[in-house]
Formats: sequence, C-alpha cells, structure tokens
Amino acid sequence: MLMRTDPFRELDKLTAQVFGTPSRPAPMPIDAYRSGDRFVVEFDLPGISVDSIDLTVERNVLTVHASRVRQDGDGKELVVSERPFGTFSRQLFLGETLDTDAIKATYTDGVLRLEIPVAEQAKPRKVEVQAGANQHVIAA
Repeated sequence: MLMRTDPFRELDKLTAQVFGTPSRPAPMPIDAYRSGDRFVVEFDLPGISVDSIDLTVERNVLTVHASRVRQDGDGKELVVSERPFGTFSRQLFLGETLDTDAIKATYTDGVLRLEIPVAEQAKPRKVEVQAGANQHVIAA
C-alpha cells in the first residue's frame, strides 16, 4: 500500500478552522488513460458549479481551477464539516505529442472530462520505400 505523508496536514486543518477556508488548494482526484488516438482525463469535482471551472493551457501545462462555496444559511449550527470547500487546483504536464488546440471539455454529474487528441504529426504513419537510381536487376 502506498501512503503519502503530509507533515502540514494538521496545520492546514487548524488554519481552515480558524479562518474558515483551506490554507492551500485542495487536490482533485483524476483518472487518465489513452483511448485510441486520444487521451482522456477525468477530474472529480462534486458539487462544483460549471461556471466556477476555469481551464487553461499554456505551452504544455494544463491548469484546472474550480471553487465550491459553503452554503451557510441563517440559523444553521454546523455539527460536522468534512466536505471540502474553497479553491481546487490541479496542473498536468502534457506531452508535446498532444494537440492542445483541440481539447474538448465536458462536465457531467460532478466529473470534468477532457479529451485530448494525439497530434497528427505524432501519429504512426507508413513511409514508402523507393528503389534508388542505381538499382540493377540481375537476371538469373
């Protein structure tokens, strides 16, 4: 089992309790896979409004920002608060073989899905071999 340690986790919890917001962006879990001539990346963003999602690509770095606001109503007494809120951010480094100009993004049921096609120049192609000018056929 892989375990990730974070020595600042308790400090982040305390900061969130005191100031009401996380001290650093919360992570977004992702799945990424290749399907034919495209890469698919899916980000879990439950409860996020599509209007708060900001997706940018600069060179080969894809950045996703999203935010979820806690809906505190009058007369509510918060008993348990485990759902993250605030700003979520994630960066992915994309390979040079991907066509970042043709990324398609959809948001359905709390999942942001990106489809990134492989660039035409990076796809395998057949190269024709031609006989050279000095090629002689020897008859047997």
